[in-house]
Amino acid sequence: MTQPLMPLWTEDSKILILDQTRLPQERIVVQVETPEQMHHAIRTLMVRGAPAIGNAAAFGMYLGAKCGSFQGHQELIALLEKTGVYLSTARPTAVNLFWAIRHMEEFAHGLPQDASPAVMLKALFQEAQAVLERDIETCKAIGRQGAPLLMRCNGILTHCNAGALATGAYGTALAPIYTLLEEGIRPKIYSDETRPLLQGSRLTAYELLAAGADVTTICDDMAAWVMAQGKVQAVIVGADRIAANGDTANKIGTYGLGVLAAYHGIPLYIAAPFTTVDFQCPDGNAIPIEERDPQEVREFCGTPSAPQDVPVYNPAFDVTPHQLIAAIITENGVAYPPFSESLPRLAGENTR
Repeated sequence: MTQPLMPLWTEDSKILILDQTRLPQERIVVQVETPEQMHHAIRTLMVRGAPAIGNAAAFGMYLGAKCGSFQGHQELIALLEKTGVYLSTARPTAVNLFWAIRHMEEFAHGLPQDASPAVMLKALFQEAQAVLERDIETCKAIGRQGAPLLMRCNGILTHCNAGALATGAYGTALAPIYTLLEEGIRPKIYSDETRPLLQGSRLTAYELLAAGADVTTICDDMAAWVMAQGKVQAVIVGADRIAANGDTANKIGTYGLGVLAAYHGIPLYIAAPFTTVDFQCPDGNAIPIEERDPQEVREFCGTPSAPQDVPVYNPAFDVTPHQLIAAIITENGVAYPPFSESLPRLAGENTR
């Protein structure tokens, strides 16, 4: 199997991202040098997917310190707090963004107060790099935890892109599939196109083809018929935020797939790093849902697809109720209903 793609990496202290808005037509690598550029990259989906957004935010915090002016520890903390507030406005739904901001702030608080600015900057960069490396290991662990659930599936449906391009590498929802490929098991993968920005057809199909997987792209409105024909034995998707009761926010269209899967007796699996679980969020009603530019629906790549004056409702995410979810796959283990009991248990086991 070909090594999975990476959306963000470093070379000689340079922070590089693969511009996903240009895929699959062009593979453009962009160097990000300021927190403003990182904010733009997150907001415009040059880098996207909850874990990858968290990784980008960690480096964005470093860039905030690097591009700012500080002489001592307290000035650094104030600068990072300002940067964190700014980066948090990029996208509101993905909890990993806020986790990474808090993590880098907490890390900075623990730095020696008498350290020089150069030493503190180096430490921040190394910690952002560590966040990225831990995410890659987390994705591999998700793959190991989730692969047994898909072992006997001839057909698997996924939605949006929760693969290598959405994480440090390997992905969340696609990590178990990559694990199966490494074990010589090659199930049929159906990638929902995922309107309006086509992350499933542009990105998931792109990376799975590159990895040698057996992938077929379908339009979103074909999923019910593909299920009815018996072509799918499992649906697996990622998550941008998981509430304490298991309600899950993911790319718009996931809720509909959950309803369809339940009707056809097909399990819906959520795969996400444990940092995606927000225990401060009691249920899906408390998850903020990002609404994006109406032009994303009115046109695609500059080509009109609707009347320019038609009103558009463009939520980027929906919430799938916990009752429709068969299991939540994390690096800590697999949580089964009732999630209000199993998710805290996984958190507790991970602290032992």
